[in-house]
Parts: sequence; structure tokens; C-alpha cells
Amino acid sequence: MNKIQFNISGMTCTACASAIERKVGQINGVTSAVINFSNEKLVVHHDPDLAPASLIISTIEALGYGAELDDQDKTAPINKKETGQPAYQSQIDAVKFRLIASLVFTLPLVYLAMGPMLGLPIPGFLAGEQNLLLNALTQMFLTLPVIFLCRHFYVNGFKALAKRIPNMDSLVAVGTSASFIYGVVVLFILAYGFSYDNMALIHHYSHELYFESTTVILVLITLGKFLETKAKGKTSQAIEKLIALVPDKARVLRNNIEVEIAIDAVQVNDIVIIRPGERIPVDGEILTGHSSVDESLLTGESLPVEKTVGDFVISGSINKTGSFEFKATKIGQDTTLSKIIQLVEEAQSSKAPIARIADEISRFFVPAVMSISLLTFVIWMILGYGLSFALSAAISVLVISCPCALGLATPTAIMVGTGKGAEKGILFKNGPALEILGKSNTIVFDKTGTLTIGSPSVTDIILYDPEIDSNQLVQLTASLENKSEHPLSEAIIKEATTRQLSLDYPDTFESLSGFGIQGQIGDKKILVGNIKLMERNGLTVESIMADYLRLSDLGKTPLLVGWNQSIKGIIGVADVIKENSYQAVSQLKAMGIDVYMLTGDNERTAQAIGSMVNIDNVVANVLPHEKASMIKRLQSQGHQVIMVGDGINDAPALAQSDVGIAIGNGTDVAIESADVILMQNDLMNIVAAIQLSKATLRNIKQNLFWAFIYNVIGIPLAAGALYIPFGLKLNPMFAAGAMSLSSVSVVLNALSLKTFKVKLLPIRKNELNQTVIKAELPLNKMIETKEGKNMKKLLKVADMSCQHCVKRVDGILNGFEGITDVSISLEEGQASFTASENVDMNAVTTALTEAGYPTSDITA
Repeated sequence: MNKIQFNISGMTCTACASAIERKVGQINGVTSAVINFSNEKLVVHHDPDLAPASLIISTIEALGYGAELDDQDKTAPINKKETGQPAYQSQIDAVKFRLIASLVFTLPLVYLAMGPMLGLPIPGFLAGEQNLLLNALTQMFLTLPVIFLCRHFYVNGFKALAKRIPNMDSLVAVGTSASFIYGVVVLFILAYGFSYDNMALIHHYSHELYFESTTVILVLITLGKFLETKAKGKTSQAIEKLIALVPDKARVLRNNIEVEIAIDAVQVNDIVIIRPGERIPVDGEILTGHSSVDESLLTGESLPVEKTVGDFVISGSINKTGSFEFKATKIGQDTTLSKIIQLVEEAQSSKAPIARIADEISRFFVPAVMSISLLTFVIWMILGYGLSFALSAAISVLVISCPCALGLATPTAIMVGTGKGAEKGILFKNGPALEILGKSNTIVFDKTGTLTIGSPSVTDIILYDPEIDSNQLVQLTASLENKSEHPLSEAIIKEATTRQLSLDYPDTFESLSGFGIQGQIGDKKILVGNIKLMERNGLTVESIMADYLRLSDLGKTPLLVGWNQSIKGIIGVADVIKENSYQAVSQLKAMGIDVYMLTGDNERTAQAIGSMVNIDNVVANVLPHEKASMIKRLQSQGHQVIMVGDGINDAPALAQSDVGIAIGNGTDVAIESADVILMQNDLMNIVAAIQLSKATLRNIKQNLFWAFIYNVIGIPLAAGALYIPFGLKLNPMFAAGAMSLSSVSVVLNALSLKTFKVKLLPIRKNELNQTVIKAELPLNKMIETKEGKNMKKLLKVADMSCQHCVKRVDGILNGFEGITDVSISLEEGQASFTASENVDMNAVTTALTEAGYPTSDITA
């Protein structure tokens, strides 16, 4: 199934949108058709062979609406800037002209009709009983231009009525037509009275002209449309700001000559030149130079980011101080900025589940109102209140009813909410994600790369020789590690760089698989590795075992460093906790959300990390493929689950969860599987996303409440329900004004989301000392097969340093009969597999340990 998007024109209320959805949805080959009345876009999932775009367009046009394909050419340049003014601005200008022109005729008409009642002077040739007929004719001729200016109400309204899909225009057209026709009838009655000198007849009907009601209703509804269109335009400002980030030109090297070209002429692998203060036109990798880059409008990060050779820059960000050249890697709609715009547009065009309530009501709303109006007219006529009174009540019912308020309640809030999220670097892929996120009561975090940084860093330096300092220990170790390809080497070298230490070149270097590394630097033969390496070289380890085990229990990797026949120190390396992990988790708990952590680590390490980030429920020993099962089990227990992850292994769990949140610097697979994307690597944005979701949902409920209550109160009041007991009757002009204001109030309430700010809740200090609870892995580890019972196993395999180690461990495990589904993780130092009940696990661990990879069974 393909997805295609159309721009729809001619809609006036949600009845129009519902009619289009129903008709398009009935086409063979269309699986879904969702229209957003607020931004006038239709998204269709269809089989292009059975339901081509031309058929969909012709179906919509047959209903009396306009439709054209939205420009989604993926090869097109990203800058979709309007060559003139924005489309919504053209709508505002058109409505504004119609409003002003209508007022030019309506104001004198109202003065003529209401002036005598207020004792105001009117021109002599229109004053007095003798000029009543001329006055009435003048009112009619002032009404005709207003009807012409607002003719779209009649064209669209009666056309929709003829097709049996009445909409808001139908209500306005029928009501004002009845008012105008009644005025014309009164005009003839007055003419008849003057012809036959029937002054009693003239006096009776001289105050029952409804021309001013016709024009005032049209003007007030046009005023409402003007305010509504203007307010709706503001809901699109988030996308406009993003589009405005793209420069029109780019400076590139062509044949070693610097040339300025249009943005759409930039090609992949072009060398782009950026100077201070310029916007970056496309995504790319810096080749020469360095600078700080402001990415705030894309990621929400307020501080500029330092960039140097090898770093990536993204389109739309602003270069601050330095100059650099970069190679274009992504252009057009493949750039990060373009994808952000696409995500925001898709989210704004989608429909939240709560919108179904309004959709169902809107489908029957207009026919029901017309029926109530007719019933009102008949009842008042039967009760003997006369044609004028009955017609006035019926018209009031028609013009006070507002399907627009119902239709705007949800989409405007979603448009503003998703736009506000984009400003903060939070991208919602669709409306349902925005709604469901705020309703969720459980959140599950992956550990590596989510709660932790995802790359090892030096966390501890313990010295055992008083004659050396930490800088010397790090400098010598890094000098040796600089020759190694072990993942932990990067952490040691990064620490030396941070300390601004210069590295020596080893005279000799040797990598010892399963033990560590050794080499000669000057007169020192340096050993860096595990306990076995030290014992193998005759160094005693008894005095350092307490520190070694303490670091191991905390989930850290202790690297022993020794020379001259003694251990000089331990360098602890670990994947450290992110700066805001503790605060984010504490805020989520304060919001009443249950927090879980998934990790493949053993129980002791997992509980230590859980304690650091204030997570009570820790699930250890989780294999990659078991994450989705964990989510599923929580859902079966009645939890609405948010999953937060960043890796390929998290994709199934992200897809299984009610709402998946991917960290923006995670893998593309995780981002594709998620419903919400965080552009910053800051977990506090999860708190912001949930609070924004709650605020948007609350705003939608407020909008729906006021839209419902307005119609529930307004329609009976207009029908005259309070006239007999209290003498209260609603004039059609006031009804029209109330109708216009109802739509405007809904849009303005949605715009209040623009002021959204994250609210930090107070955190109890005693939460720091809470006990970490072991959360049982909700999986059945035992699998029954025809051959017998199989057991899932997870082993902690130490001292694997490269892919050769991985292959060796894999070969040993697969060499045992009864072991299948072997999976090795070098990063986490683990091996998972399925073993039959006949496999001797002691023999397995012994074989791996003897091969130089100390192994322990950590399966629960």
C-alpha cells in the first residue's frame, strides 16, 4: 500500500471533511482516508493500481471540493519557501477584503434599520411613514452586494444540500436566504399596503424587515472566518520557521573554483564552503577547519556545539565564529531538516483517537440542526406566535449551530502541540503518539546508550605506588593502548587527551588475547590487563583484590597496570551514566509513572546502576530478542507502556510498545520504529514530551467541552426554549456572532499551547536511598521440544577484545552438541544460546575459561 497526500480546498466545516473521508474510503483499493480540517490535507493509503490519484481527485471534485496532489517529490530541494506570500496569508487577505467590503454596505443598512429605534437622524428622503417603502427598497439594495460578496456560502451550501451532504455553509445559506426572502415578502406587503392605503398593515410589517439580519449574520460569520483563518495560520508557524532555516544559495568548489549556486544545484560529495554567520545549506562532514555551530532551532539545544574535522553538520544550523569546508552527504529531502519537516507535517496531518468523537457527531450534526430548525418553526407556528417569530427562532437555530468548533477542537491543538515539540527538539510522528504518550503509566528504559552514554569512559584511578601520580599512570597506559584496537582503549586515550598528556611511542607492543596488552616504553615493561596477565608475569594481586572486585560489582571493567614486578594502579572503565538520567527518572516517578530498566548485565551490576539512576524496577540478564516480550507482558498486565531506546536491538521493543521513543543520535532502525524522536541526547526531554502530551490532551478536552457545551446550550436557547417561562429570545444576529466566536475561541485556546513550559516537580530527598527491587524477567526460560527440554542461557564472558575473540568463543560454544542459537556480544561481554538438558554447563564454562575467556553463568 502506498501513502499519498492531497491538498483540499472548498471545505467549510467538519461535515465537509467527513463526507470526503467517507466517499474516498469507499473507493476500491483505498484502505484509509484521513483528513485534517485544520490544515486542509488528506492522507490516503491506497493501491495505486486499483485507486490511482486521478480517481481519488475526481471523486473529491464530484462532491464539489477541490483536490490536488501535495508536492512530495523526494528529489526536490528542501527549501519549499513560498515565492510570494504563504497560502494561508492569501486566504486571510481574501476574507479580509470580503469582510471590509461587506461592512461598507452593512453599516449604513444597520443604521437605516436600527437608527429610528434609537432616535438617530436619517436622511429626510428615507424618513417618515411616507418614505417607508423607499427605505425598505434601499435596505434591500444594500443587502444584495453583501450577498454577492459572500456568495460562496450559497454556492457551496446549496450544492452540498443538493448532494445530501449539508455543511455549515448550508446552515448559513438556508438561514440568511429565509431571512432575505422574508424581507422581500414584507417589501411586497408594504407595497400592497401603500397601494390600498392600508396603514394598519404598513405599521404592522414596517418593523419586520430582516435585511439587516441577513447582512449582519454574513458579516459576523465572515469576521469569525477571518479571525479563525488568522489564528489557524499561526498553527503553521513551527513548520514555517523550519523552512525559513534553509538558505537560497550555497558556496561550493567546482574545478577548484569557488562558485555560488542555487541550493537545489548542490550535489552529493560537493565541497561546501561555510563562513562565519552563514547558515549551513545541506548535511555533510567537515573536511577542514573548525567552528561552533548553533543547532538550537533544530534540536532545542541552546548552546552552540563545537565542530571539527570529521564531525557532521546539519542543514539549517548557523555557523558562529570559524570557517570550514565540508563534504555534502545528504541533499534535498534526504537532509535532517527536511525529514524533521516531513515528520512534523505528517504528525499535523494525522488524527488522534479522541478526534473520532467529534467526527462521529459532525457526521450527523448539520442534518440534525436543520431538522431542529424546521421543528422549531413548526412548533412556534402551531403555538400561534406568527410567521415572523417562528422564522426568527428557526434562523437563530441555523446560524448559532457551529460544527466548525467541533472540527477544530482536535486538529488545531495537535498542530500547535507538535509544532511546540519540534521547537524543543521533540518530534512526534503522528497524532496518536501525542495523545497516548500522556496517558501512559509505565516507561521502560534500555540501559546502554539510553541511560548511559553508550561509550566507555575512565571512571576511577586507584594508585598503589606513592612515587607516581595519576597523570603518569594514564600517560603510560594510553601510550601503550594507542597501539591497541580494544574497545576500552579509546576510553584511556580520551582520558589522556582530556588531561592534555603527550603520548610516547612504545618500543615494543604485543596484544595477548584473553589477557590484555604489554609493551616496552623506555626502561619499563608495562602490563595492562586482567588478573591472569599479572599472575602470568609474577605480579601479586592479593592486595588489590578488594578494589578489583568492588569495581567489578559496580559494572566497571578494572584494568590493572603494572611494571617493575608490581601493580602500580587500577584504571576503572565503564559506560557512565548520562548527566540528566537521575533527574529525568526522578521526575517521571514524581509524575506517577512506573519506571523499569532493561539490561543484559548480571543482577549485582544491574542493581548498582539502577540505584545510581533511581530506578526501582530492574530487569537483568535480558537477551536482545527478549525486550519486546518484556513490553508485551507489561501490556498484558494492563500497563500502557513507553519504551525508550537507541539501538537496533531496541527496534522490536519500540514497535511493540504503546509509544516508542528513540534517542535522536541512535540508529536509523530505532528511529524508524519509534513514534517519538528526541533530537537531543537528553532524557529530560522525555519529561518535556510527556508533559506536552498531557497539556495537548487537556487542551483538546477543553476544546471539545466548550464546543459541545456551546451547542448544547446555544441551540435550545436559539429555538426559544426560555421564551415562554422567562421571555428570553435570541436574535439571529446575536446567534451569528456567538457562532463565529465559538470557532475563534477554540483556535485561540489551542494557541495557548505555544506558552507551554516544562514543570519540574519536587523530588523527595529520601528517594536517593530507595532500595532497588529485582524485577523478574517476565519470560518462561524453559522451552519444551520434541527432543526434550531446552534452556536459554546467558554467560558472562570476560576478556574478549576483538572480533577474533568473538569468533573463537562462538566456535567453542557451537562445538558442544545440544547448543544452538549462539549470539555473542563483544560490547557487553556476553554469550547467549539455547542448550538442551544434556549439555554440561560446567564443561562449557571450563572450556571457555581455559581458552583465555573467564566465564560465569549469569542466567536467572
